[in-house]
Amino acid sequence: MTTAITDQWTDLLDEATQGLNADKELLLEKIHKNDSEVTMDHVIKWALENIDEANPDWTFVASRLYLQNLYEKAAANRGYDANKRYGDLYELIQLLTKKGIYTEGLLHTYTRDDIDYFASIIEPARDRLFHYLGLFTLATRYLATDHNKDTFELPQERWMIIAMHLMQQEDPAYRRQYVAEAYWALSNLYMTVATPTMTNAGKTHGQLSSCFIETVDDSLQSIYDSNTGIAKLSKNGGGIGVYMGKIRSRGSSIKGFKGMSSGVVPWIKQLNNTAVSVDQLGTRKGAIAIYLDVWHADIEAFLDLKLNNGDERMRAHDIFTGVCLPDYFMEQVENRGDWYLFDPHEVREVMGYSLEDFYDEDKGDGSWRARYLECVASAKLTKRAVPAIDIMKRIMKSQLESGTPFMFYRDEVNRHNNNPHEGMIYCSNLCTEITQNQSPTEFLEEVTEADGTIVQKYKPGDYVVCNLSSINLGRAVPDGVLERLIQIQVRMLDNVIDINTLPLKQTQLTNRKYRAIGLGTFGWHHLLAKNNMYWESDEAVDYADRLYETIAYLSIKTSMELSQEKGSYPAFSGSKWQTGQYFTDKGYTGEEWGQLKRDVATSGIRNGYLMAVAPNSSTSMIAGSTASIDPVFQPFYFEEKKDFKIPVTAPDLNHNTYNIYRRSAYIVDQRWSVRQNAARQKHIDQSISFNIYVPNTIKASVLLDVHLQAWREGLKTTYYVRSTANDVEECEWCES
Repeated sequence: MTTAITDQWTDLLDEATQGLNADKELLLEKIHKNDSEVTMDHVIKWALENIDEANPDWTFVASRLYLQNLYEKAAANRGYDANKRYGDLYELIQLLTKKGIYTEGLLHTYTRDDIDYFASIIEPARDRLFHYLGLFTLATRYLATDHNKDTFELPQERWMIIAMHLMQQEDPAYRRQYVAEAYWALSNLYMTVATPTMTNAGKTHGQLSSCFIETVDDSLQSIYDSNTGIAKLSKNGGGIGVYMGKIRSRGSSIKGFKGMSSGVVPWIKQLNNTAVSVDQLGTRKGAIAIYLDVWHADIEAFLDLKLNNGDERMRAHDIFTGVCLPDYFMEQVENRGDWYLFDPHEVREVMGYSLEDFYDEDKGDGSWRARYLECVASAKLTKRAVPAIDIMKRIMKSQLESGTPFMFYRDEVNRHNNNPHEGMIYCSNLCTEITQNQSPTEFLEEVTEADGTIVQKYKPGDYVVCNLSSINLGRAVPDGVLERLIQIQVRMLDNVIDINTLPLKQTQLTNRKYRAIGLGTFGWHHLLAKNNMYWESDEAVDYADRLYETIAYLSIKTSMELSQEKGSYPAFSGSKWQTGQYFTDKGYTGEEWGQLKRDVATSGIRNGYLMAVAPNSSTSMIAGSTASIDPVFQPFYFEEKKDFKIPVTAPDLNHNTYNIYRRSAYIVDQRWSVRQNAARQKHIDQSISFNIYVPNTIKASVLLDVHLQAWREGLKTTYYVRSTANDVEECEWCES
C-alpha cells in the first residue's frame, strides 16, 4: 500500500474516531493487511465488528464512514465537490423535481431566496448524531433517490424537505420561521415523523398518514366496498384496522332463509388475500388487523385464525387479530362464570338494537351490560353458553403462538372518548394506539344521469385516520426542550391533515371533521437509563405519571392556541373539550389546569383527538433511542432483517447505564410495565401500543394475571404478547 493511500485512510479515520472511545489503529492494521483491495465497505464492516457492550462508540465510527460514502455518491450524482459534503439545495430541488421525484409544489411555494435561506441553516454536523443502524435505515429506506436508486438527497436535506412540505400552507409572513423550527426539531433528533411522512413528504407519490380504521356493515355491498377501499389505502402506504363485529355469524339467516350465512371467516380470508396482494409501495407488505367482539358467535373460529395447525380453510395467517372485550367479560373470567355468544344479525332482528352500539358508562354498570343480560334472558334469541375462562384460554393460546389477538377494552375506551356526542369507538387500529369515533359508510342508491353516467351515492361514515409523530424522550427531556418542541410538533401534525392526499373521500371527510392527531413518545427506557431509574420501581411509575401529565398539558395548550389562530375542529361543540368534562374526568386540578380548561371552553381546541403512543420501532432506530415505551431487548444485540445483520447497543450504554438496561424486555416484571402504562394512560386521550413480553414457558395463570391487571388498572388496549424460546434469567415475575 502506498504512503499516499495510507495517509488518506489515516486522515479519514482520524476524523471518524474524533472524540470517540475507538482506537483507529485497529482498523489501520486491517487495512495494511489487506493492501490495495480495501474498500470503504470493508472498513465499515471491520468497525462494526468491534461493537460490543464495552465498545459502543464503534457504531459512530461506522456511521461517519458510511456518511463519507453518501457524501461522495451524492456529489458525483449532483456534480459538486465532495469536500463540500452538501451541495446546493435549490439545485437539488430543481433536479429531483425535473426527474419526477419531488412534487412541483416545493418550487411553487418557496422562492429562491426562501430556499437559499433554508440551505444556510442546514447543519451538516448534525449528521454525526446518527449511529450506524439509524443512518443505514434512513439512507436505504427514506432518502430520496432517482428512479435507479442512485443517491441524491442527504440526511439533513431530508429533514429540511419534510419541514418545507409540512409548512407549505402556513402564512408566508411566518412560514420561514416555522420551517426553521421544524428543521431544528427533526435534525436534532428531538422528534420523528411517522414512516409514511418521512418517506413521502416532498415527493410526488404516497400519502402521509400511518393507519386507518374501517367499520364494515352487515351487507354484501359494505363488505366489498370496504375491501376495495382497504386495497386503495394499502397501496398508498397505510396499515388498516377493520371492525367486523356487525357482520352476521356462521349459520345466520339471509333474507329469512336460516342457516345460510358462512360467517365472518370467509370475508377475513378475502382481506388476508388483499394484504398479500396489495403491498405498500414495495416498502412493506400490506398490514390489516381485524377486530371482533368477544360475544360474537364466530369468536372461537376467529381466535383460531392464526394458529399453525387445524383446517387451513379456516386460517388466515397474514392478517392480525384483535378482540373487543367489555368489562363484564373480564369480570366473568375472574369469577369463572359463563359467557354467552350471539349472532349480531339476530340480535338486531329480535331485540331491535345492536349490542355493539352500547358500552358501560360506569365501571360495573351501564347500558351495554343491561342489554347483554336482556339478550341472555330472552327466549327468542339463539345463544350458546361457554365458560368465560375457556374463551380467555383460547385468546392466550393464540397469543403465545402468534402474538395476537390484540386486546381492546371497549368500555374503558368509550368512557374516555373525547367526542361521545358524535359516535362510538368499536375497535383500535393496526398498532392499538388509536381510539376514535367510527361508523360504517352506507350505500344509498345508484342513479343514472341524463347523459347515461351511473352515479353511486353513499352516506359517509367516520373512517378513522392516524396522523402520528413522536417525541424522543431520551434527547428532548434531558435537553429541556419539551415546550418548544411540542409547539412546532403539534403544528406539523395539524398541517398533515390539510396537505395530505388520501385516496378515499370518507377518510378526507373524517380527517377534517375531527382533525385528529397522535402525538406520542419513544425513548422511555433510554430516559430512565439517563436518569439512573430502574424499570421495576415506584420512582419510574411516578416519573411516568408526572412526565406524561406535562406532555398532555403542553399538547392541549398548543392545540388550544392553534384553535385561536386557525379555528376549532368542526365537531368541537358538545365535546368533552367544550363542556370541560375532559378535564374533570382526568382529575386535573390546580390553577394552570383550571385556566387551560377555561381557555379551551372559550377558544376551542384545534384537534379532537391529540395523543397516542405508537410502536415507532423503525423511527426510534433512526433517532438512536429505544422504541416507544418498551424496555430494550438486550443491552447488546443484532438487528436482523432480510438483507443485513447489524450489531446494536442500547443508547448511551456505559458503566452507569448498564444495570438499568440489563433488566431487559424478557427479564423485567411485566406487572411494573402495566403500572407504568396505567400511570401514563391517565394522560393519553387515545391509547398506547403496549407489548407484553413473556417467556414461552410462562404459566397460563401468570399471563392471565397480567391481562387482568391491565384491565383493572385502566389500560385501553394491549398490543402483541411477545414470547421467546430462549431461557430468561432472573424472570422473577414468572415464578410468582
